[in-house]
Amino acid sequence: MYDVIIIGKGPAGISAALYALRAGMKTAVIGRGGGTLVKTHLIENYYGLEKPLSGPELQLRGERQYLALGGELVDAEVTGVGFGEAFEVETPEAAYPCKAVVIAVGRARKTLKIKGLADFEGKGVSYCAVCDGFFFKGKAVGVIGAGDYAVNEAKHLAGFADSVTLFTDGEPPQYTGEPGFPVVGEKIDEVTGTDKVEGILTIGGAFHALAGVFVAAGSAGAADFALKLGLPLENGNIVVDANGMTALPGIFAAGDCIGGFNQIATAVGEGALAGQRAADFVKKGGSL
Repeated sequence: MYDVIIIGKGPAGISAALYALRAGMKTAVIGRGGGTLVKTHLIENYYGLEKPLSGPELQLRGERQYLALGGELVDAEVTGVGFGEAFEVETPEAAYPCKAVVIAVGRARKTLKIKGLADFEGKGVSYCAVCDGFFFKGKAVGVIGAGDYAVNEAKHLAGFADSVTLFTDGEPPQYTGEPGFPVVGEKIDEVTGTDKVEGILTIGGAFHALAGVFVAAGSAGAADFALKLGLPLENGNIVVDANGMTALPGIFAAGDCIGGFNQIATAVGEGALAGQRAADFVKKGGSL
């Protein structure tokens, strides 16, 4: 059992982990990639830099600092967060129980330009299997996505639906192991129907009759976690209080996913606050 798990290893995530770790918490950071930071060519406006530094180098320095203090870094895609007696951060390989979670990943969801997809949102097209899976009990559904997040959504839907099919939309499959569901690799031409979804038509002309289509392209973002946990969003950002805590006690958020001034300096500060308050939450037995 971990005390604090941070989802995301960008500036907000590593900063949160440093503060939680130094507060005496058994801490782990779980994530794959460094988000926006590793795509940044040069950084000149961050405190303490005498010379410009590349984003990947700053990312590496942060990870090394955290690891040098004895922290645990797990290179894996987080596909979900469950909760009961404790929180559970889910990856394709394992589930990690903990007492508090800091969400520090980007909020953007991968946008798919598929004809009919936007037209049927709320009419059979969904972005949350946990939220809407029950409505498709005993029906055929499809999940669009070529990665582990799509498989995770499919597994949840399998508990309700009569059948579940994965559609990669022409993308090469990137599943960890065998997905356990039928996979259609052709590019999608259109999501079809009249008043509600009736199926998916691929560019080869094949029609797949479906009552529902769930979008799970790319990796799960902060908004996806928020939907599944029932956390309030405002303009796509996770709503937090002055302590960086969400509406669900024990779940904190920091960085780009809470909006505001999206800069490294801001992310580091927000991460520090969330990490420290998460540690305080654990020490006080589940309260602040």
